[in-house]
Amino acid sequence: MLKHRAAPRVAGFTIIEMMVTLVVMAVLLGLAMPAMSTWIRNSRLRAASDSLQDGIRLAQAEALRRSYQVVFSLTDDKPTTSTYTAKTSGKNWAAKTVKRLTTDTSDFIEAGVIAELDSSITITGPQSICFNSIGRLVANSDPGTNAGECILPTNTPPMQTYDISYTDAVAGVDRPLRVTVALGGQVRLCDPAKTLSSDHPDGCP
Repeated sequence: MLKHRAAPRVAGFTIIEMMVTLVVMAVLLGLAMPAMSTWIRNSRLRAASDSLQDGIRLAQAEALRRSYQVVFSLTDDKPTTSTYTAKTSGKNWAAKTVKRLTTDTSDFIEAGVIAELDSSITITGPQSICFNSIGRLVANSDPGTNAGECILPTNTPPMQTYDISYTDAVAGVDRPLRVTVALGGQVRLCDPAKTLSSDHPDGCP
């Protein structure tokens, strides 16, 4: 007698299995999107804060290296040119030496961007700060053409502060940051939502 063999079952997904998989993936994606969006926004804030902090440290380091006063400024001008105008809460930064005598020339050092990734990031702080040859903050009423004015901090403890946040900040979600520059020249990046202590070394004074 002839024996009939059953046809082999073709491996694969049924329509129902495919639909269930797609529904599960859509639910998981929907749950992950808010967290991903928050992570991206806070990463951009951190990148802007790091750029600001790096620019300030560079200006201070150049003042020490050159034994020459250096002015760090915020500006809205593009950082590809040595000609710029200092502006309070500007979204780019620039640094140059300060002339000692009227016959001296002011050397452009470097410039960079702060809030290039997101136009809704805002920087609140002084338009210019000056470092002397030992890296300390110093007052200067005329640090150079269009460089504004360098004023010493009067708060307690004495420090200049730059706050980096979103204009459309979401309370409890976005994490604003702050860069502080102490009178003695110490530069720190801190979390303004926390107070500096042994339990919160990342907090602000």
